[in-house]
Amino acid sequence: MDISWVLLVLAMLVLGLGTQAYINLSYRKWNKIPISTGLTGALAARRMLDAHGLSHIAIQMIPGKLSDHFDPRTNVVSLSESVYGTASVAATAIACHEVGHAVQHAQGYAPARIRASLVPAVSIASNIWIFVMIIGLIVGVLELFWLGIILYVAVIIFQMVTLPVELNASSRALAYVSTSTYLPPQEQGGAKRVLRAAAMTYIAAALISVLQLLYLIGMARR
Repeated sequence: MDISWVLLVLAMLVLGLGTQAYINLSYRKWNKIPISTGLTGALAARRMLDAHGLSHIAIQMIPGKLSDHFDPRTNVVSLSESVYGTASVAATAIACHEVGHAVQHAQGYAPARIRASLVPAVSIASNIWIFVMIIGLIVGVLELFWLGIILYVAVIIFQMVTLPVELNASSRALAYVSTSTYLPPQEQGGAKRVLRAAAMTYIAAALISVLQLLYLIGMARR
């Protein structure tokens, strides 16, 4: 077996599992600590939305763990069950992060617009790049293999554009909880740790993708 492939798999495992463990530990710790405002994640999100003049945006509860997201097509902030109804530091941080995305959309935040414009093309690329490469290997057509790599690069570009969008949403959330709801320093620090852990998942995913890209390019050259 190619030693470079073994090293790549090990790096992916370390980054993936390590990041997942970090976010789970941070979430569990701060989800046990009540927020001094007494607000559930849903109420914190509602207040932040209203504070930014976004009373038209709805909030709904969805199943799953850490499945929270904002959909600009429907103008709905979706919060997972544990975030929606829990009055904890972690729930407030995550709920306000998703509202940060809603604020980005309302204010026309450029990286968010770019990311949204890339979604249709990247959705296709992410679903077919591996199959294009496999076909290229089977039929022995190097050009198809390179085409698969190009499609994969599009996926990585999307991940890179996603990073500033996620970090900015977290910055908006932290700015709100630190200045608008007057949380004590300890709770502000907890919210920051939860959001930092969440950001690490995106950073780790991008690093893993870059490592895999380098390996695929090496394969094509060989």
